[in-house]
Amino acid sequence: MSSDSALIRAALDAAGLAGAEDVPIGAVVFGPDGTELARAANAREQLGDPTAHAEILALRAAAQVYGDGWRLEGTTLAVTVEPCTMCAGALVMARVARVVFGAWEPKTGAAGSLWDVVRDRRLTHRPEVRGGVLADECAALLEGFFARQRDLG
Repeated sequence: MSSDSALIRAALDAAGLAGAEDVPIGAVVFGPDGTELARAANAREQLGDPTAHAEILALRAAAQVYGDGWRLEGTTLAVTVEPCTMCAGALVMARVARVVFGAWEPKTGAAGSLWDVVRDRRLTHRPEVRGGVLADECAALLEGFFARQRDLG
């Protein structure tokens, strides 16, 4: 499988798919052999859907091409920012084996910052997690987006 940095670079590329109004967060699901199964960017504004986070959209697309329709066992999801509680819960429920993320999210992160949903010992599935991969690069993408939003008023 590719290095974790390469996985996050793919997620950074996916972030470029976000519409102008959407926060540029990208997620990519890789199969057990490292092949890309699906990629997506945050599309909440574009779709008018509060659940249209990059991770959710990538999981949905991957489930169409891998596994039995919802179990993504053996897969890895790479995302540019630490998953929120909704996305962390979806990763657990989809049985993703491994989560790699870029920037830490101290306000809403649910993979170690604010909460640690993905490693809660009470759950029946807990993916391996590696955070902070290319964190500065991922954070800069978000900071640039929010600076532009502030400039627009």
